[in-house]
Amino acid sequence: MDLNYSQEELAFRDAVRSWLEKNLPEDLRRKVANYEHLSKEDLLRWHKILAKKGWVAPAWPKEWGGTGWNVVQRYVFEEELGYAGSPPLIPFGLAMCAPVLLRFGSEAQKKRFLPRIYQGEDFWCQGYSEPGSGSDLASLKTKAVREKNFYVVNGQKTWTTLAHYADWIFCLVRTDPTSEKRQEGISFLLMDMKSPGISVRPLILMDGAHEVNEVFFDDVKVPAENLVHEEGKGWTVAKYLLGYERMNTGRIGESKRQLAQLKEFAASRIADFRFRDRLSRLEVELMALEITNLRFLDRMRRTGQPPGADVSMLKIRGTEIQQGLSELMLQAVDPAAHDDFSSSIGKKYLSTRKTTIYAGSNEIQRNIIAKMTLGL
Repeated sequence: MDLNYSQEELAFRDAVRSWLEKNLPEDLRRKVANYEHLSKEDLLRWHKILAKKGWVAPAWPKEWGGTGWNVVQRYVFEEELGYAGSPPLIPFGLAMCAPVLLRFGSEAQKKRFLPRIYQGEDFWCQGYSEPGSGSDLASLKTKAVREKNFYVVNGQKTWTTLAHYADWIFCLVRTDPTSEKRQEGISFLLMDMKSPGISVRPLILMDGAHEVNEVFFDDVKVPAENLVHEEGKGWTVAKYLLGYERMNTGRIGESKRQLAQLKEFAASRIADFRFRDRLSRLEVELMALEITNLRFLDRMRRTGQPPGADVSMLKIRGTEIQQGLSELMLQAVDPAAHDDFSSSIGKKYLSTRKTTIYAGSNEIQRNIIAKMTLGL
C-alpha cells in the first residue's frame, strides 16, 4: 500500500493549484469563504469556466469530454477545488446521472444527454427520497405504469435538492408492485421537469434557505425511451450511483480550508484549553480521514474497481467533521455581533445539520458496514 504522492502527482497538484488561483473568480471565492448564498447563475458560471478548460468531468471517458486523468489525479483535482474555495460542482448531472448513463444507458441516451450535462445546458436533480422512504429507499411508492410508448407516473419525492433549478430529474419508480422483494420491481426513469403534471413546492430549512423541495407527479407521461437499463432493474442502477455519491462526501480539501480559516479566525480563543482540545481532536480526525481516503484511493488505483460498502466510513466521518467545524466556528463567533459574517456562520451551522442525513443517514451507513463489511 502506497499512501504517498509521486513527484509527477505533486507536480500535477501544483499545476492545478496555480490554475485555480488565476481563474477562480474572486467574487465567487469570496462568497464561498463567507458562506454566502450561491445562485444558479453562480453555480453555472463556474461550471462553464471548467467546461471551457476541459476539466468539468475528469472521470468521464475521453470520448465524452473526460480528461484522461488517472484516479489519483482526479482525487487531487477534487480536493484542490475544495481547498481553493471554489463553488461546488452540482453532482446530480456530472457525477451521478452521467456515470449511470455511461454504465447502463443506451447510445441514444448518451448522445442526447451527456453533451448537455457537460456544457451545463441541463440542470439535474435526484428523485430518490419520499415521505417515509428516505433511508429505507426500497420502500418507495411512486409508481410508473407502462401504457404503450409511455410510462404514467404518480407519486411524490421529497427533500429534492435544487429541484426548483432543475431541467431534468432522474427518478426511482416502482413499475412492478407485485414483486416479493422490495428491491425488485423498481425502475430508473429520466423525466423532463417541464412535463405536464410535475409540480415543485419549496421546503424552507432552518437556516431560511430554499434548497430542497417536494416534487409531485400527477399522471406524468414519460417516454419509454427514457428508461435507463432494464425495467425492474433500477435497484442495480441505484446501488451503483450511491457508491459514487458516498465516495465524494468526505470533502477533505474543503474541510482543510475551513480548518485553516477557523484557526485564523479563532486565534483569540486558542488560550481556552477546552476549545483548543476540541480543535486539536478535530484536526487529528481530519488527518485520519485523509489517510483512510488515500487507502481507498490506492485500492482503486491498483484494482480499477469502484469502492465497496466500506466506503460508508468516508461518508460518516467526513460529514461529522464538517459538523464539528461549523460548531467550533459558531463557538468562536462573538455572540453580541450582528454583522453579515456572524449571520452567515449561524446559517452554515444550521445547514450542516443535514450532512449526516443525506446520501443515506449515518445510522444506516453503520448498518451497511456491519452487514456488508463486518458480516454481523
